[in-house]
Amino acid sequence: MANPTKIPFLDLVAPHKELEDELLAVVKKSFSNAGFIGGPMVEEFEKEFAGFCDAKYCVGVNSGTDALRFAFMAAGIQPGDIVVTTPHTFIATTEAISQAGGQIAFVDINEQTYTLDPEKLREYIDKKCDFDARTGKLTERASKRKVAAIVPVHLYGQMADMDPIMDLAAKYNLLVIEDACQAHGAEYFSAKEGRWRKAGSMGDAAAFSFYPGKNLGACGEAGAATTNSEESARKMRMLRDHGQSKKYYHDVEGYNGRLDSIQAGWLSMKLRHLADWNAKRQQAAQRYNDMFSSTKSPILPSQPERSRPVYHLYVVRVQDRAGLQKYLSEAKIDTGIHYPIPLHLQKAYENLGYKQGDFPITEKVASEILSLPMYPQLTAEQQRRVVQEVSFFLSPEHVADSERTTLSASRV
Repeated sequence: MANPTKIPFLDLVAPHKELEDELLAVVKKSFSNAGFIGGPMVEEFEKEFAGFCDAKYCVGVNSGTDALRFAFMAAGIQPGDIVVTTPHTFIATTEAISQAGGQIAFVDINEQTYTLDPEKLREYIDKKCDFDARTGKLTERASKRKVAAIVPVHLYGQMADMDPIMDLAAKYNLLVIEDACQAHGAEYFSAKEGRWRKAGSMGDAAAFSFYPGKNLGACGEAGAATTNSEESARKMRMLRDHGQSKKYYHDVEGYNGRLDSIQAGWLSMKLRHLADWNAKRQQAAQRYNDMFSSTKSPILPSQPERSRPVYHLYVVRVQDRAGLQKYLSEAKIDTGIHYPIPLHLQKAYENLGYKQGDFPITEKVASEILSLPMYPQLTAEQQRRVVQEVSFFLSPEHVADSERTTLSASRV
């Protein structure tokens, strides 16, 4: 192909053109009643999204980060409490822990799913903590701090292995706050319960982001927390609105974390399409898998039998990630990296005292992962081109040619 059309990593233009009339109708509705903050449209979306997640309550907020922070605070995280999560996630996960007063502790991920490894969590508890059966308190031995919560991150659209995580939480009296910011509609089969469970329905609370690129994305910033606890929902509603129990009655010092009514209206409208969009992402992921099966392929995403991921991202792994990304860019194929630097090695967390080698699986994965184009409108023809280019880059012929080129350049 002499001049191929660019394949974007994410197409946010096409779906919004398709939904333009519906989106504008939401704006007109808001203009007609001047209800710009909170109100019926927010309440309607909260009810609909709670139902979608099989949760009793939903609290709409300004962002996924707000949702996490308010969930921690409402659940009772106290200043200095340790909250355990993975270093392979976006920094919002840990920002929210710190901003709620918690102390961050990391455990490594599973190399197949890239989510929190329950065995590494068990190892952290067994080797680094003490449990007082009399008080029911788990304490980190080195810091003498109480371990209060676990944050499993449902990454790339796939839920973490929740049964063993929930078992450990129950055994040691730990809260579980799901980071479901990339998992709208993802499901996990709980062998313990004998049924499929939705992201956002299993923990004490869960957080969702509606950043525009998410499976369910707003046209700006937005987020929500789900919970089955009426008391937690009540507290989060106060926290998002300056701590008000009613207008100008401030029970606690809160935040300005409210959800705009126009964003809520757009989210309600888009929620009607989400099941179809997720199905199209799943179909696109299967097409990638099928196309790669007959050619030289990278390490493809793993989908356990007990998981129904919604493929927020389609992430592969290769040894020469930089080389492949450059090659695809030259072929007019956009890609992403989620995420190149593990959180325990970020400058922002130098104070935690972690070092290279502390979480070897995360570090290995972070150097190899590459996110290929993935969105509901992605066509089979576009995917075929992506697969052809990736496979050619990995082919023995191209590798040998690259090695000859490198050798020749070194002799100059």
